[in-house]
Amino acid sequence: MIQTFSSTIRRREMDAVLTCMVDEKIGPGEINSRLITTVKEFFGVAGAFALRSPDIAVTYALKACGIEPGAKVMISALAPGWQLFAVKEAGYEPLILDVDPATACMTASIIEEGIKNGGRVVILHEPLGILPDFEPILALGIPVIEDVSQSAGAMIITSQEEGGQNKKEESDGEEVKGKKAGTFGIFSICALEEHDVITAGGGAIVMSPGRREWPVLKQLSDDLTGIQMLPDINAALALVQFKEFKRNETLRKEIFALYNRSIMAGKNKTFVRDLEYGSTAYSFPIILNSGFKEVKQYVSKKDVEIRSAFADSIIGVLEKMKENLLEEEKLPYDYSNCKSAKSLYLRTALFPLYPRLTKSQIDKISKIVGTLP
Repeated sequence: MIQTFSSTIRRREMDAVLTCMVDEKIGPGEINSRLITTVKEFFGVAGAFALRSPDIAVTYALKACGIEPGAKVMISALAPGWQLFAVKEAGYEPLILDVDPATACMTASIIEEGIKNGGRVVILHEPLGILPDFEPILALGIPVIEDVSQSAGAMIITSQEEGGQNKKEESDGEEVKGKKAGTFGIFSICALEEHDVITAGGGAIVMSPGRREWPVLKQLSDDLTGIQMLPDINAALALVQFKEFKRNETLRKEIFALYNRSIMAGKNKTFVRDLEYGSTAYSFPIILNSGFKEVKQYVSKKDVEIRSAFADSIIGVLEKMKENLLEEEKLPYDYSNCKSAKSLYLRTALFPLYPRLTKSQIDKISKIVGTLP
């Protein structure tokens, strides 16, 4: 059976973790600091620190925004379910918003409606490696916290005349300029969980793109306890993952392009995205015409595993909670206006896409993608 996900752990990652264990320095320390240096260079941010879990990262980013306790924080219905509880536990009120059905991203008009309903800050989840239309969102003038857990490495190209905060080099030596995911908001978070685009086996990074905002975040970091910081044993894995990102992403993009050609011959579709720099190849999502269970059975017979893209999203978690409610009980969160998000939750599947796939496996999945019911 070809599994949906693989963390692409190679010898270099194994050696880095083993060295950390041999040195008997597995708690937060030197490697955590080295990871931060790499993160700052990778994203082009002014400052960052690495934490033990994504919910801690959200808490610090929200505190740094300076909004009052109980304020409404806008989050996507398709964001990871942990965001809902992280916002609540940090002392704020989650305001769940719908998405654009073509991209699964929140749009400026959706966020503007959220502002009218009291939203003070938005956590901008960038699902499945897809970047939203930043310009009109930033023009709304509210604090934006980017979640680049699935979009790390993507960038918006700028012209040579405009320059750019980040640079990406082509194989022929030419320089492409652009602004990377993680540098658009006032702060940003990058989870490092098992199925995020960069993994440490768990943990997260919180970043400040701008030098003006970094002192605020840094001051909060002075209160960090050892138990909140990312241990070196996890940082060692993440450090190699960042260094190997370009190589892995090049392979993922090649596979994505093959699948994308195959899907054009079939009945189903994927999301609208920039296939070059403006997205990261996070798995291969397909918006199904038929039911998920039917398609899962179809591909299982061909020894391929698929997963629901948004099973663990906020709307996915709430739908499961609703199933267990008594008749007179009500959910404490309202997502009744999230019709597009619910449709995508029910119909979007993830197909295997990672560097460890063999040519025969890739060819097999490509054929399946083009012949789905």
